[in-house]
Amino acid sequence: MTSTSFTLLLGGSLTVTDRLRALTEGSRVIAADSGMRHAVDIGVTPELWVGDFDSSDAALIARFPNVERRTYPAAKAVTDGEIAVAEAIARGATRLIFAGALGGERSDHALQHYLNALGLVEDGYEVVLTSGEEEAYPFVEQSELALELPKGALFSVLGFTTLEGLTIRNARYPLEDFRLRFGSSHTISNLAEGPISVSLSRGRAMLLARPYDFSGA
Repeated sequence: MTSTSFTLLLGGSLTVTDRLRALTEGSRVIAADSGMRHAVDIGVTPELWVGDFDSSDAALIARFPNVERRTYPAAKAVTDGEIAVAEAIARGATRLIFAGALGGERSDHALQHYLNALGLVEDGYEVVLTSGEEEAYPFVEQSELALELPKGALFSVLGFTTLEGLTIRNARYPLEDFRLRFGSSHTISNLAEGPISVSLSRGRAMLLARPYDFSGA
C-alpha cells in the first residue's frame, strides 16, 4: 500500500538520531531546496525536489540527477517549504514530518513552520516538526496528544493563544484544567516522568520536546 506519511526535508538544522529514523521510517520524501542536503545524511532519495534553488549549490544538484525537480521563481508568494507541503497533500499525505524545521539561519522560516503546522492540524492532518534532537507537536482544542518520552526528558508547552482547560499528565509539574494566559512562561521546562499526555479544551498550542536533554533532571 502506498504510504500516506511524508517526510519534508527543510532547510534548518537536522541531526540524525534513532528517534528521527523511527519517525521517518516508511515515509515518502519530498525535499525543499537546500533541505535536500539532509537526504545524504538520512540515506534517502526523495521522489520530488521543489524550490527556487537559490540555496542549493551545483554540487548538491549534481548529486541527485535523477530526482524530479520542479523549479519556481524566487519572486513567489509562498516558501519552498509550503510548496513541499502542498505537493505532499496532493499525493495523498495524511501525516507530515517537517524534518529540518527547527532552528537554522532563518528564524522567520522556523516560526512559519510552526504556524503552518498548527493550521494543518486544524485541517485534520497529523504533523510533527523535528531537528532530530528536538521535536515539536502542534495540538488544538478538543484534542489529546500522547508522546513517548524517557523519564527526565525536558519538554515545554507554548500557547499560541490563551489556553483553556490545559491538562498535562505524567510530568514533574502536572496540570489539570488549567488556564494559561497568552504569553505566559508557566509551562516552560517541564520534565517527563515517562510517556506524557497533554490536552486542552480551547486554544492552539505546541509541545516542544527534547528527548535527549536531561539537564533539568
